[in-house]
Amino acid sequence: MNKIMKKPSTALFPIPTVLVTSHLEGYNPNILTIAWTGILNSEPPMIYISVNPIRHSHKMIKESGEYVINIPSVSQVKIVDYCGVISGRDTNKFLETGLTPTPAFHVKAPLIAECPVNIECRTKNVIFLGSHDVFISEILAIHYNEDVLDSNEQPDLNKIQPYGYCLREYRSIAESLGSYGYSKKNWP
Repeated sequence: MNKIMKKPSTALFPIPTVLVTSHLEGYNPNILTIAWTGILNSEPPMIYISVNPIRHSHKMIKESGEYVINIPSVSQVKIVDYCGVISGRDTNKFLETGLTPTPAFHVKAPLIAECPVNIECRTKNVIFLGSHDVFISEILAIHYNEDVLDSNEQPDLNKIQPYGYCLREYRSIAESLGSYGYSKKNWP
């Protein structure tokens, strides 16, 4: 098989697509679309977001040390795209999109009621890497809309319908290919 080498880029895919909410005294709560996010640690549960300092939300997140990661479903992709291309400096994104800010339990940044999953975060460390600051944060709480839980009150991905960002496109994540450890049971 022939390989073609390309210059370094952000070619990891899929990556989650989320809406990050922030709030700082004197500002309207804001919504920022982020695709550079992920889990970093299990105990304590840690997550990160990577934000360019020119973004309006950057100041609010850096100064407050808090934010909420809201996981949207495929039905919200147009809103997610809009929140990524319109600045909160000029627009109240909650008013424009009709999304509902809901008080969080641990942080001042609001949850987005319409997003099926909300993750409250408190920043533990900020690392500047060049174009972006990485906010490494502890997960304080996770909220699920009741209608996305199964009969055992566990998250049901078929109901949540998360999606990813791949090469400047939003792509659905639909089909289950197996579960953790399944290869050991079925290895030739």
